Amino acid sequence: MPTAPLDDIRSRIGEEVGVSSWLTMDQQRINEFADSTEDRQFIHVDPEAAAKTPFGQTIAHGFLSFSMLSRMGREA
Repeated sequence: MPTAPLDDIRSRIGEEVGVSSWLTMDQQRINEFADSTEDRQFIHVDPEAAAKTPFGQTIAHGFLSFSMLSRMGREA
């Protein structure tokens, strides 16, 4: 894996370094992740209850979002 000195990394702040395609994080994907991890917190899987929170809708699990990094990294 290539590495870069910290000064080189800092010099690229604000610069676009890689772009992947858009990924739809729909409710079906969130529900399937909830089922596979047994993390069925209402904020992820109950649109009606989640609508009453400051988020206004369900939100994806952090680990689900994080797991997409390998796909995005491959494309970028």
